[in-house]
Amino acid sequence: MSDDDQELGITESKEHSPGDWYAEVVQKAGLADYAPMGGFIVTRPRGYALWEAIQDNLDGWFKDTGVENAYFPMFIPEDYLEREKDIVEGFDPEVAWVTQGGHDDLDQRLAVRPTSESIIAPYLSQWVRSHRDLPLRVNQWNSVVRWEATETKPFFRTKEFLWQEGHTAHATDEAAWAETTLRLDQYHRLYEDVLGIPVLRGRKPDHDKFPGADTTMSVEALMPDGKSVQGGTSHHLGQSFADAFDITFADEDEAERTAYTTSWGLSWRAIGALVMSHSDDQGLVLPPTVAPKQVVIVPIWQEDTKDDVEQYGAEIAAELEAQGVRVHFDDRDGRNPGFKFNEWELNGVPVRFEIGPNEVEDDEVTVVHRPDGESTVEDRAAIADRVHDHLDEVYDKLYDAAADRLAENVREADNRADILGTIGQHGGYVKAPWCGDQDCEAEIKDQIAAEIVMVPLGEDSAARAASEFEGERVPEPDHDGEDCAICGDEATRTAYFAKSY
Repeated sequence: MSDDDQELGITESKEHSPGDWYAEVVQKAGLADYAPMGGFIVTRPRGYALWEAIQDNLDGWFKDTGVENAYFPMFIPEDYLEREKDIVEGFDPEVAWVTQGGHDDLDQRLAVRPTSESIIAPYLSQWVRSHRDLPLRVNQWNSVVRWEATETKPFFRTKEFLWQEGHTAHATDEAAWAETTLRLDQYHRLYEDVLGIPVLRGRKPDHDKFPGADTTMSVEALMPDGKSVQGGTSHHLGQSFADAFDITFADEDEAERTAYTTSWGLSWRAIGALVMSHSDDQGLVLPPTVAPKQVVIVPIWQEDTKDDVEQYGAEIAAELEAQGVRVHFDDRDGRNPGFKFNEWELNGVPVRFEIGPNEVEDDEVTVVHRPDGESTVEDRAAIADRVHDHLDEVYDKLYDAAADRLAENVREADNRADILGTIGQHGGYVKAPWCGDQDCEAEIKDQIAAEIVMVPLGEDSAARAASEFEGERVPEPDHDGEDCAICGDEATRTAYFAKSY
């Protein structure tokens, strides 16, 4: 192996040292570098391209469902935060404060936004006057700062991160609940149909919901190291923010009523989940849906065949590009084919075409899949059409592997010892009956650093989202008199315990 190959390759093991392996993949695959300030990263073009792919999908779905993009200041006056006491209690340890502008002290502190409810809600109040103004839906693509982050990991957990945050106002509780569920559906769709990652859907226990929210729902993704990632959250805020910021409207009878609001967000943590889920000890692995380059063409020639091979490869590249495929023809001199293979594997390109004099002579193309190295030979005449089948096959391979991993790592327990032992030995999710008391979760959290990542939604929750029903807002499975796995009291719900990022 050459010095270049050694420098290019991944030296850490995903199985044995996943943290070091992940950091090496992120850097060597050109996704991000560490910034000079601890807890911050520099996002490189390839990493930002992944964020743009996520953004393009979500932004289109949002707009198809009535959302308009806007932008609000990154600084929030302290007195705005104070108008919603739950926000201060929930976010104060996370807030970075600006106290000086230029050489002058500020009249009051400005918070660098940890989230934007308290700067957006006052403007929703101004923009909503009548029931005819509802629903009002805005979204912004921006960054936020949460200063409490200590053990940082690129994309998974940094002091500043990119995300989108949607904010809506509605005339009724039912309409706000339907909005909350709709956005959860879209996050679910992103992971399943774009990122190739199956997810679980659920709500956060009351003690872990967004400050000031009525209900917080999330999608949860299982990583290969057995930890869970909170992939996106959707919050039904009830009327707490509307009360604090006077978001009211005149109904059809001209009576003044208080609106119901929601907020929902997905961050670049999705990139971390993407990298961790699919990549391997050779480097980055990306689904074709988000890969900046879907196909790389590598010519293999000797001096007497160079012109013919490169012309053949360039013609195929042009055909693929005309079909909308993101393709790169790697005709660099000074790098041998083996080096190029390793480099593009490291960079996560889903499909590689290998073209040598034999392929030119036989009017064929050798096609190699990144996830498993599967190699097939295709007729040259059909390659522009067949490439889409190969891209679909790569996506299915990634999704199926992740789905198998999830299915194998949801286990059940009915007592405290089994919860601790199962998570300690296997990781993954442990599904257990729970009484709803936070103290029971604390017993698990204190001993093994696992927590309740979600309470599952009932299968019919989406269909019933806009209807009223007795009991809890989110229907949950029946428990048939089961006892809480920790304290032995009557269980009221099912909890999924896991270690998490």
